[in-house]
Amino acid sequence: MKRLFMLMSLGALYCNTSCSSKPEEKEEQIKLLTTSPLATDTTVTKEYVAQIHAYQHIELRALEKGYLQKIFVDEGQAVTKGQPMFQITPLVYQADLQKSQAEANYVNIEYKNTKSLADSNIVSKNELALSKAKLNKAIADVSLAQTHLQFTSIKAPFSGIMDHFQGRLGSVVNEGDLLTTLSDNSKMWVYFNVPEAEYLAYKEQAKADNVVNVKLLMANNEVFKYPGVVKTIEADFNNETGNIAFRATFPNPGGLLRNGETGSILMTVPLKHALLIPQKATFEILEKKYVYVVDKNNAVHQREVVIASEMPDLYVIKSGISSQDKILLEGLRKVKDGDKISYTYKDPKTVISHLKVYSE
Repeated sequence: MKRLFMLMSLGALYCNTSCSSKPEEKEEQIKLLTTSPLATDTTVTKEYVAQIHAYQHIELRALEKGYLQKIFVDEGQAVTKGQPMFQITPLVYQADLQKSQAEANYVNIEYKNTKSLADSNIVSKNELALSKAKLNKAIADVSLAQTHLQFTSIKAPFSGIMDHFQGRLGSVVNEGDLLTTLSDNSKMWVYFNVPEAEYLAYKEQAKADNVVNVKLLMANNEVFKYPGVVKTIEADFNNETGNIAFRATFPNPGGLLRNGETGSILMTVPLKHALLIPQKATFEILEKKYVYVVDKNNAVHQREVVIASEMPDLYVIKSGISSQDKILLEGLRKVKDGDKISYTYKDPKTVISHLKVYSE
């Protein structure tokens, strides 16, 4: 009985203690910082994968069959317009030229004799015309032989840089065989594809500025020091990708850029009434971006947003929220969907101006 009385007393004591503590517990609300998306006109730098091509890039091929008798240049060498590059054995073509010239001389003598007889009315005018036709044919044969002989000497059609050789000294080359390639790298053509919506923005910018300058991000992540100008746009969109090809021209005085390089075009695109939020106000679930929106009852609810563009420390929002919404700026890990919070509101202009990097 004594033991039962003690257990009852302890139970009563525990009940009194726990019951009296419950009314004193209060729900502690978290006080966090909120802001709103900023609607403003701004610019964003778009990056496009690009292919770099020389202003002129051609293949040099043999125009006649023969042995590669001489090579006057070296791989990677800079050559000037008209400089000799290759010599294919000219002996056969020199012989053809001499034969043609001899035949032309013979026919020319015949023509003069026939003309003299025609002037004395000894032969008819038709015979004189036939002799003249033979002379013209002989002269044409001489010209053709001279052309074939000239084709054995290959000269640079423009100033540029040699590529590696496809044939070696003494090797047999046939008509049309590739010998090397030649590139004029004094300026470069850089091709890149632009989506339709950004093409329309570019056209508006081009109307206002007349010239649209772009930059080239090279493969080493350094920006090429000379800006380029967009001068050409292809006529048609690619129906499969919805893109259209642009071509920018870059000066290349130092010869740093070479044909076949890759890089990225950096083009500044104006955005009207863009909706900006700090990147730190978002979180990701299964590769989708979300923000916490604060409702009128001070409860937070996660909402998916679609990103239109990315800027340093900022996202440009395509859809999901409006400039009237309040979004959670800090403490995203401290809350979950449906939690009530107390918050301090901060003007979006102030928030964005204090980010690490922002340029408008």
